Amino acid sequence: MDNKTAKKHLDTVINRARVHFYKPIQIAEILQRDRIERDIDLHDLETYRTPSRKWRDEISLKFVGNISTSSSRFQDNLFEPNATPPAVLVQLGIINRNSNGAVEAYIYDALKNRLAQMSAGLSYVLKSGKESFVLSNFVEQFTRNPGLSRSVDKIYEIVVYALFSTLLEVLEVNIGVKIKNINKTILKEFSDFVQKVLGLSEEIPEIYHTAQVFRVGVTNAADRGIDMWANFGVAIQIKHISLTPTVIENISGDISADRIIIVCKESEKDVLVSVLKQLGNAGRIQSVITLNELEIWYEKALNGQSSDLIGDKILQKLANEIKIEFPSTSPEFANFFKERKYDKISNVDFDP
Repeated sequence: MDNKTAKKHLDTVINRARVHFYKPIQIAEILQRDRIERDIDLHDLETYRTPSRKWRDEISLKFVGNISTSSSRFQDNLFEPNATPPAVLVQLGIINRNSNGAVEAYIYDALKNRLAQMSAGLSYVLKSGKESFVLSNFVEQFTRNPGLSRSVDKIYEIVVYALFSTLLEVLEVNIGVKIKNINKTILKEFSDFVQKVLGLSEEIPEIYHTAQVFRVGVTNAADRGIDMWANFGVAIQIKHISLTPTVIENISGDISADRIIIVCKESEKDVLVSVLKQLGNAGRIQSVITLNELEIWYEKALNGQSSDLIGDKILQKLANEIKIEFPSTSPEFANFFKERKYDKISNVDFDP
């Protein structure tokens, strides 16, 4: 294998990587181990397949604040023929050793650029203020950027969460649990169930809580399952992708909730409703919210009659969730770059 082919494989992994850059980091750490410790054989995948996950996690936890929670099978896609199989890593290893770590530096420089792009997205939220923030402009920073577009599903999720959670908070929405059949015999016999499961008792037959929405966490590779759930019985899915009949069937098939809210593009709404009716599952869909409606609601929240109560809270939640979900550049990363002497390395030569 020649250098250009090896670089093409590496660039494919880098370009496909989401913001957290797990797979490119894993490649860099495999190459670093091969160059410094020399205790692995790049020809033999089993000498680094599993250990390299730990090497990667040490770096990703430090600089992107998370570790990969994907299945072992998904993580091992890194070593498949269309990514960086051992033959590619062997060639990259030769280049890397001969250049004192230039391939590692190439990967981490790409990560630095990706983190800087995310920092710019956060900066837009922090600097705009409710008077000048425009939702479409914010989202466009991610959709138009190839390095961030693969993470746009999380951006939409954060956008929906910031709006929904703020409105529930400002409106002071409460939900309740109440025992209607005050059957003393049953309450006495199953008092432990009533207390442990419902949080109630014969003396306290009803209780009220603040209504809230919660983000589920990492969306899996197939973009299935729920994105958010509410403690008032609603499951929420955000779909920025094109809705094929198969995807729509997965929406209703993968969620056990009786009430589902779906957020999707305006152009996808009619297809969604039509397919769900054919599947006989339309009754489970409480509502369909379009991205156009989200933009209108954001405009009202930031510049409408109630903006003084709502606007700043939404932007603060938006910024907080971005900080939690996505990494950004930091002084520690610059120090790491210098400690490994990557800053002393000239551009790697991938020419054969």
